[in-house]
Amino acid sequence: MASKLVKVGLPIVILVGAILVAVSIGALRKPPAKVEEQRLALLVNAKALQAEDLTYRIASQGNVTPKLETTLISEVNGRIVAVSEQFVAGGFFKKGDLLIQVEQSDYLTGVKAAEAALAGARAQLEEEKARGRVAEAEWRSFTEGNAPALGLRRPQLASALANVQSAEAEVERARRDLARTEIRAPYDGMVRSRNANLGQFISRGSQLGMINGTELAEIRLPLTDTDFGFLPQGLSRELAIPVRLTAVVGGMPQEWQATIVRTEGVLDERSRVIYAVAELIDPYQRERADGTPLQFGRFVQAEITGATASQMMRIARHLLRPGNQLLVVDEQNNLQFRTVTVARADANYAYIRDGFAATDRLVVSPVTNPLAGTLVRVAGDPEPEPKEETAVAAKTPDAETEAN
Repeated sequence: MASKLVKVGLPIVILVGAILVAVSIGALRKPPAKVEEQRLALLVNAKALQAEDLTYRIASQGNVTPKLETTLISEVNGRIVAVSEQFVAGGFFKKGDLLIQVEQSDYLTGVKAAEAALAGARAQLEEEKARGRVAEAEWRSFTEGNAPALGLRRPQLASALANVQSAEAEVERARRDLARTEIRAPYDGMVRSRNANLGQFISRGSQLGMINGTELAEIRLPLTDTDFGFLPQGLSRELAIPVRLTAVVGGMPQEWQATIVRTEGVLDERSRVIYAVAELIDPYQRERADGTPLQFGRFVQAEITGATASQMMRIARHLLRPGNQLLVVDEQNNLQFRTVTVARADANYAYIRDGFAATDRLVVSPVTNPLAGTLVRVAGDPEPEPKEETAVAAKTPDAETEAN
């Protein structure tokens, strides 16, 4: 019986003793220190607003077209007996090159006939002059005084002179027609299209082809009324406003330097834009081979060098908020909204004239639902001194006893 009580009571005694020991150890442990929680201010990126002198850049675009474009028209009738190898679509030629030759036989005959008629008229004129001198001598041998014009054959002399002038005009016409059988290039250029072939009979007024001048190319650049106001004043050829043209050719970006020489002077009724015309010298690089040719018909982007401005702030366009407001950090590191004066805004930048304090820094990082007066930390600024941690420890009975 006693052994049975020992077997049952011993585990209970051990369990109770363990509980008492655990409680005693827990009573001796100090409670954790209570630390006052510190909430850090919002971290933002900001930069100083700096004024600078700058030149506005105006973006536009347009197609490259030839300044000179001519439709070749025949001025004579005849059969084509020769066509230049360069007179093909895409062929290049120089000023004065023979493009088409029309048969000349009939026109050579016309020149000879006109020259023969001129020689006969001149002979008749000389004959009338001689007859006039004879008539004047005869009149003076029989009668004193002035002879009448008819007696001196002056009307016949005038008629002969008129016949000579008419014959000379016919020779000139015949020679012009002969010269027109050779259709030559009026300027340096290229063939756009050809409508005439070897052996074809053409008549006066027939279209032979289309040619383009390659000395100058033109690009019509549309500008809004606002953009037009930022061009340098006094637009003229002497002013030479630079334009940088860019395009992708063969998968590679290329650029060319052109010059605005004039505007068309009329506001387009449908698009409400004004067209400025830029000129590019030698677009096909025929005079020099140090660049990439710019073909007619290519679409290019244009960056026009506009007017200059002083003491302006240029910021990224996406940082400008509705109502022309900027989010800035003031001198006390608080967020503030500043309503600024925007002189110009394009797709990439906004140009600010005034509206902010000298100590303001522009917030360039995204801030969700910003509130004016919010305290922030600016990346890169020195960290503020941390506050001293205050620990409030719970007093234990032993500590109270020691204190007493």
